[in-house]
Amino acid sequence: MKCVFVQIRCRPGKTYEVARDIYLREIVSELYSTSGDFDLMAKIYVPEDKDIGVYLNDGLLDIPNIDRSLTTLTFKAIHTEGA
Repeated sequence: MKCVFVQIRCRPGKTYEVARDIYLREIVSELYSTSGDFDLMAKIYVPEDKDIGVYLNDGLLDIPNIDRSLTTLTFKAIHTEGA
């Protein structure tokens, strides 16, 4: 599984509606309301055999009232092989 974080900006007044719709799709492992430029942050595990862009577009970003998103890919911070 590949871990990605997706920040989501919603249309004004629609954050709770978008959060509910995301939750109902059961695609995120964690979902938070945030302050700043984006309204929500989702932690998502993408299956290894799936294309990240297609997976997010088809499973998350087609939800109504999402204005913008920012996806951050993650990588291992510590290499433990041979340690």
